[in-house]
Amino acid sequence: MNAVVNERVVSARDLRKTYKNKVALDGASFEIEAGRIVGLIGPNGAGKTTALKAILGLTSFQGDLQVLGRDPRQQRNALMNDVCFIADVAVLPRWLKVGEAIDFVAGVHPRFDRVKCERFLANTQLNPKLRVRELSKGMIVQLHLALVMAIDARLLVLDEPTLGLDILYRKQFYQRLLEDYFDEQKTIIVTTHQVEEIEHILTDVMFIRDGRIVLGTDMEHLASRFTELLVTADRLDEAHALAPIDVRALPFGKTVLLYDSVPRDQLAALGETRTPGLADLFVAIMKETYA
Repeated sequence: MNAVVNERVVSARDLRKTYKNKVALDGASFEIEAGRIVGLIGPNGAGKTTALKAILGLTSFQGDLQVLGRDPRQQRNALMNDVCFIADVAVLPRWLKVGEAIDFVAGVHPRFDRVKCERFLANTQLNPKLRVRELSKGMIVQLHLALVMAIDARLLVLDEPTLGLDILYRKQFYQRLLEDYFDEQKTIIVTTHQVEEIEHILTDVMFIRDGRIVLGTDMEHLASRFTELLVTADRLDEAHALAPIDVRALPFGKTVLLYDSVPRDQLAALGETRTPGLADLFVAIMKETYA
């Protein structure tokens, strides 16, 4: 495996940011290595977008942050040569022509490969003279993918990239990104509320709440650390004695309990065990926020 995989792409220590009386980042610390696909997941107002803005050099902050070995506050212009940012692929100016979108990206990003972009578009129904208002949602996704895949960026940042798209186009976007763009030389950070749809492509996950990272781990460790237990009423007291972090009732007298770092074989003696889905784990950890 190429040595670049072990390179630290993002290193954040005690990031703090306040907007007037609102604390957006409250001592957030995390690290991201190269060749990873990281999901940054949190409720509205948790600090996701502010963290991304800090990484991209779009906001001031306190603390230490290195992105690809650079401080985004002082070296943003150099950093942007190696970074690509996409937010909400469903929103483009309706008057914009496909060819104009290509011209714009070619003019602002030094690592944009026009030939590669046009080669990708040749396999679609997109015509350079078409305007965004004439495109279907699927075609808009294809346009964004062509622009992204033609940029040889080391770090790709996606902030709610599929907002407003239906499930078919959301799945298409992530699948093409995974198959045609991602490799061990590239790193992707993505925020989304459709947790279930990106779970299968993530290598790492970070849960952010109230401006702090409350969980940061790779997906393999997540599966070994957390366990769901399905029990019937006659074993419920024993299950409660093992200190679950979340409990939810099911029909017919059954209960699902979620555990952190309790041996799975110990839990299996009480009922059926399984690895929790990322969405269920997120809700359990964030329940106080939503309450």
